[in-house]
Amino acid sequence: MLIVVTILSLLVGLTFPALSSGIESLRLISGADEFAATLNGSLNRAERRQHAVEVAIVPAERAMIAASFDGGFRRRVELPVGVRILGDGQPQRFFLFPGGAPPRIAVMLANERGDRRLVRLDPVSSVAIVERQEQQ
Repeated sequence: MLIVVTILSLLVGLTFPALSSGIESLRLISGADEFAATLNGSLNRAERRQHAVEVAIVPAERAMIAASFDGGFRRRVELPVGVRILGDGQPQRFFLFPGGAPPRIAVMLANERGDRRLVRLDPVSSVAIVERQEQQ
């Protein structure tokens, strides 16, 4: 019985670090995907409803807030625990106008391990893109 417990504890000790780092990576990926989906949804809302949409990125709250001026659209996306927005820490506000060119928005997200994802709005294709950034 002692041998079985020893072998199990060795297996747990070896697999736990890999499992925990995988969970951190999944949190970062899901947060970046949610940011991109919110940007795409905000662009669609502005075009289809012909109402301007304000997008606010609030690093202190680890959140993105999108709201239309007519009050019919409001989305708040909060990042998972352990994921943060890199930058100077100041909130940023962007406006998406119907029929207008989308602004050049880029948000760098990072987890505690140092993995990074760049969520950016491509002004040419009007699509939010998630890019993996190499560690420095």
